[in-house]
Amino acid sequence: MKKLVTTFVVIGIIIIGIMIAGPLYIINEGEQAVIVRLGKISNEITDAGLHVKIPFIDEVVRYPKKIMAWDGEARIVPTAERQFIFVDVVARWRIADPTKFYEAITRVELAYSKLAEIIDSEVRTVIAENFLRESVRNSNIILDRTSDTDILSLEESIEDEIIAAPTQESNIEPISKGRRQLAEEILIRSRRMVPEYGIELIDVVTRQIRYSDELTPSVYARMNRERNQIAMYYRSVGEGRKAEWLGRMENERRTIQSAAYHQSQAIMGIADAEAARIYTDAYDRNTQTRNFYDFWRAIESYRQTMPRFDKTLTTDMEYFRYLYNPR
Repeated sequence: MKKLVTTFVVIGIIIIGIMIAGPLYIINEGEQAVIVRLGKISNEITDAGLHVKIPFIDEVVRYPKKIMAWDGEARIVPTAERQFIFVDVVARWRIADPTKFYEAITRVELAYSKLAEIIDSEVRTVIAENFLRESVRNSNIILDRTSDTDILSLEESIEDEIIAAPTQESNIEPISKGRRQLAEEILIRSRRMVPEYGIELIDVVTRQIRYSDELTPSVYARMNRERNQIAMYYRSVGEGRKAEWLGRMENERRTIQSAAYHQSQAIMGIADAEAARIYTDAYDRNTQTRNFYDFWRAIESYRQTMPRFDKTLTTDMEYFRYLYNPR
């Protein structure tokens, strides 16, 4: 009887131990796992749900199935012309083959170090093969100019001239790739290295590119020089347009004044002719009217000429006949 009880107790303990060890396990959504049996991968689980393992023998190593982000550190990298810049990139990746991932890396934390090693190496290679302008700029829009040859208004032509000329003088070299294509090259190069680790690299994006402390002053000096050239061109164009407008304005003013003077002289000639006709008609009507007219003209002449005389030597002349005539 005692042996039977002991047997049941032992069996119960074994059952309890098995239950504690957990023969059942759950793979959640967004998870995947590999089953390691005595140090060797025996199974790969990629579907969510309830699964069974051998207690004390099988080990469930879980990995995330979702897309993860790798955030690199800014590295100082030389360009093709030996200019040093800081390049900061980020990447998105996921575990595509958990078996290979376990065999090559095992832990997710180590995957970030491996990605940093691969991506930083490719960033350095790609940046060093290209000039600085390829890393900094993304298009040739700064070189694009309007090709429309239609007749524009004066304001539009001035604007086009101001916009176009600085581009011709700034000696800006065109790019053949640009920042986005360099990031694509980094992605393609890095993708060749990661499949053996069970990793899928989704994309690599350049987050920031900035000049090094040694390069920054020269870059700012060049920018200031280019801006000053553009400002000087703006001023010269403005002065030229100002002189052109002033010349046009002066010509128009003289034309208007000449036309107005010509018109005023014509009007005055017509008025004088009309006045002379009226005087002649009035003068020819009768003797009394002629006498009054002569008298009135003489008085008007006296009013204008007498105040100008400093001294009078004689008044015995026809001009002064109305001053001393008793009539």
